[in-house]
Amino acid sequence: MMKFFSICIVFLCFLAEPGLGQTSKMIYPGEDLLYEVSFLGIKLGTIRIVTEANEQIDGKLVHKAKAFIDSYDGIPFVDLHAVFNSWFDPSVSFSYKFTSSMKEKDYWLFDQILFDYKSKKIVVEKFKKNQKYFSRTINTVKKWNDGLSLFFLAREYTKSKKNIKIPTLMDKDTAYTYINFHGGKQIIEINSIDYPVRTVHFNGKAEWTGIYGLTGYFEGWFSDDDASVPIKAKMNVYVGSINIELIKWNRKGWVPPRG
Repeated sequence: MMKFFSICIVFLCFLAEPGLGQTSKMIYPGEDLLYEVSFLGIKLGTIRIVTEANEQIDGKLVHKAKAFIDSYDGIPFVDLHAVFNSWFDPSVSFSYKFTSSMKEKDYWLFDQILFDYKSKKIVVEKFKKNQKYFSRTINTVKKWNDGLSLFFLAREYTKSKKNIKIPTLMDKDTAYTYINFHGGKQIIEINSIDYPVRTVHFNGKAEWTGIYGLTGYFEGWFSDDDASVPIKAKMNVYVGSINIELIKWNRKGWVPPRG
């Protein structure tokens, strides 16, 4: 299920080297973005991503974000309801903590990932009906991102014009995603905006397989402005290419840049 989340937002992924950057100017507490996922014109569900107020972890200032993933009623073979939380560094370069709650039948599953860089380890724990059924400690000297923090990290470095190898903690395993930020500017159109939007295009490759067979090539488009709001993406799954488009937003003062 955590891998399904990355299906929905892998187009937002990017990793800076640890320590790159200071405090993000892109982060805007209170920002609320809503996306719709579709296949061949069939609307499957939504992804809502909210930037919350900053918090502290072990005395360190961290950014906080939450995502809500929901499939529409009546969609065959898809019944997904999940809530994700991420606490990540102000440089938007790595995560400190990630949690997920996912509905399964009449109960919820809970996962937690703790990135303990001081001890050079990551602790992954999984719970079912409040009982822990899985625990793994991963020894590492690297700094990692979870699926939700990647959403913001990508926005921060959209215009880097680099090829990036991304250390990513996916579900309970480590993996890599490769992003090419040399795509340049493009003008695109989506249904929720009544004029062409100026964007920055990129593409990449996922070297892991998520639920529904998400793997391999993907591409995405971010707004060509300081906010770098993700506008659209295309990714490959078992049945073919799925689309993800921005359908509603709330960010004070932000207007999609006209192409």
